[in-house]
Amino acid sequence: MQTQTEFLKLRTHLEQLIIGQKKLLDRLLISLLTGGHVLLEGAPGLAKTTAVNTLASGVHAGFQRIQFTPDLMPGDLTGIDIFDPEAHQFKFVKGPIFHEIVLADEINRAPPKVQSALLEAMAEHQVTVGGVTRPLPDLFVVMATQNPLEQSGTYPLPEAQLDRFLLHIKLDYPTPEEELEILKLDRKHHYGEDKETIESAITPETVLAARREVADIHVDEMLEKYIVTIVTATRSLHKWHKDWGNILIAGASPRASIALLRASSALAYLAGRDHVIPEDILEVAADVLRHRLILDYSALAANISADDIIQHLLSEIPIP
Repeated sequence: MQTQTEFLKLRTHLEQLIIGQKKLLDRLLISLLTGGHVLLEGAPGLAKTTAVNTLASGVHAGFQRIQFTPDLMPGDLTGIDIFDPEAHQFKFVKGPIFHEIVLADEINRAPPKVQSALLEAMAEHQVTVGGVTRPLPDLFVVMATQNPLEQSGTYPLPEAQLDRFLLHIKLDYPTPEEELEILKLDRKHHYGEDKETIESAITPETVLAARREVADIHVDEMLEKYIVTIVTATRSLHKWHKDWGNILIAGASPRASIALLRASSALAYLAGRDHVIPEDILEVAADVLRHRLILDYSALAANISADDIIQHLLSEIPIP
């Protein structure tokens, strides 16, 4: 498939520009190929913003970065109606949400009203201002970041909004070898001058065509059952660990099964295959599930994380 070949070329170009974050780049491409939103969690300086910006330029999509702050208002996101004295009527001025790729930087710093407006955009691909509902671009995806180190002045994201993210990615520092390559790349670019650009034939229309191809990736019925088994296991932990019967308030919803199927299909697509294999599912399972498990205080007291639960289930559930 020609479109698949173009995406493989794009990934190669991205890996040359963003050093040490192969997992991040793969997950961003999965988000783009499925139309799902992604939450990036990691310390400052791990190239989250750079990666999203570079990806947007690689697909020639409209890009907007929004810095979320405690004083942000819904209108700052969606746009507002402004009175035109010459025309004697109100006219709508679009906000930054009307772009194809939106980077919501430090998303957990925005107050609940802003999160509510963002949730409508993420869930329905539309915004409502002044009683009028307006559609967002077909390509629209939210790529959000949050800093796990600093919690002052932050608002925990509602569970309903977390569930709208296809993936929740936890980023780690690059290896010393990779960090050395980052230094060399920075010196090569002369502090912002002579930066490399991505030559790509991909456009928003190409991305939409690729999404249809991802939807046609073959998934064997045994693997579909495997996906359902993994997700439903989070709702009946006592069957898989005798001491974990009460450590979850709620497990993953059926939306998690859909997300796991879509993400594994997109990963197969990026691998140049026309079918999903079990390794695809295992690769993305943690990113799909970790933000959908609501832990009880007993889990926190016992120092049991969502990742611990997911890895235990993946090790216990037989692979087809």
